[in-house]
Amino acid sequence: MLSLLSRQGIAYCSASPRVLPRNLPKVWAAAGLRYSSSSPTAVVFMNMGGPAKLEETHDFLYELFSDNDLIPISKKYQRTIAKYIAKFRTPKIEKQYKEIGGGSPIRRWSEFQSSKVCEILDSISPETAPHKPYVAFRYAKPLTHETYEQLLKDNVRRAVAFTQYPQFSYSTTGSSLNELWRKIKELDPERKITWSTIDRWPDNEGLTNAFAGNIKQKLQEFPAQVRDKVVILFSAHSLPMDVINTGDAYPAEVAATVRKVMHKLNFSNPYRLIWQSQVGPKPWLGAQTSDIVEFLAPKEKGLLLVPIAFTSDHIETLFELDLEVIGESNYKDKIKRCESLNGNATFIEGMANLVKEHLQNGELYSTQLPLDFTLGKSNDPITDLNKVFGYHTKK
Repeated sequence: MLSLLSRQGIAYCSASPRVLPRNLPKVWAAAGLRYSSSSPTAVVFMNMGGPAKLEETHDFLYELFSDNDLIPISKKYQRTIAKYIAKFRTPKIEKQYKEIGGGSPIRRWSEFQSSKVCEILDSISPETAPHKPYVAFRYAKPLTHETYEQLLKDNVRRAVAFTQYPQFSYSTTGSSLNELWRKIKELDPERKITWSTIDRWPDNEGLTNAFAGNIKQKLQEFPAQVRDKVVILFSAHSLPMDVINTGDAYPAEVAATVRKVMHKLNFSNPYRLIWQSQVGPKPWLGAQTSDIVEFLAPKEKGLLLVPIAFTSDHIETLFELDLEVIGESNYKDKIKRCESLNGNATFIEGMANLVKEHLQNGELYSTQLPLDFTLGKSNDPITDLNKVFGYHTKK
C-alpha cells in the first residue's frame, strides 16, 4: 500500500509537500484508505465556541484564559492565573449570557452550517462523498479531544480542519491547529486520520456576497434621504498588541474582507474598520468600536454596525453590540446592526464550494501558514506542519 502511495506522490513523511496530487480521490480509493462509503470525509468546523448553558460559563472562561496563544499572560503560570480570572469573571459573564437567552447560539449555528455544507458537498463532490459534519470548539463543548474521539469512533480516515475564523490569526486559527496537533499525538499516534486544513478564506465569494447582501438589506431600513450617508462600521474582535506586534496576519486579512465587501457595494457609503471586545489592562488593537460609535453617533445621519469577523451570532453580537454599544447609546434610533450570517444560504453555499475546491486540488494548507507559525508564539506549538497534515504512518 505504501508503495502505491509513494508512486503517486502521496505525502506520508515529515518532508512531505503541502499539496497532494490532483488525482487524489482515485489514488486513495485504489489504496482503500479514503473516499469510501464506510469511511466518510469529515468536515470539521473549528471555532472558539461558547457555553450553550449558563453552568458551562466558568469552564469556558477557564479554557479561554488558559490559552497562551490567544491571551499571552504567562507561559509558566497561565493556567494558575486563568483559574482566578475565570472565578472572578464568571458571575458577570453568566449574567450577560442570561440576557441573550441563557447561553451562546454558536454551537447550534455551527452544527446547522456544517450539516448544510455536507449536504451540498454530497451533491457537488460525489467523488469525496459521503461527507460528515463535525464541530470542534477550542474552549467549549464539544472540545477538540471530544470531537477527535468521535471521529475515530466513526471510522473517519480523511478530515478537513475548516477554520470558522475566515481571517487568520495565530491566536485563533493557530491555537486551534496547535490543539489539534496535541490531540493527534495523544489520541491518534497510529495516524488513522489524514488531515488537511482550510486555514483562511477572507475573500471567499460566498462570504463576501453574503455580507454585501445583508448590508444592502439593512440599509433599506434607513430613511431614503440619508441611506447613502450612513457610515458603515465593520467591527471585528480585537487582539492584544502583544499578538499583533509579532506580525500576525489578522488585521490585514480582516481589512481584505472589508475591502472586497465594499467593492461589491460599489463603495456606496463611507466606512471604517474598528475593533471590539478588549479585555484586561494591556494595549489592544483599536480604535475601539464603542468609542467610535459614541464619537460618531451625534454627528452622522446613521451608523450601521457589521460584525465582519463573526460568521454567526454569539455574545459579541447579541450582547456587546446589540445591548451595550447600541442599547446604551443616546442615539440608538439611528444605529443599526447588520444581520449575522447564521443560516444565510449564499454563505453556506460559498463554504461548500470552498471545501470542494480544497478537496479537489489536494492542498494540505495555505502557502501563508508556514510563515504564520514561524512568527507566532506558543507554549506548545506545531514545529513542522508536514508532521500534522498529509498521510502519515507510524514508523
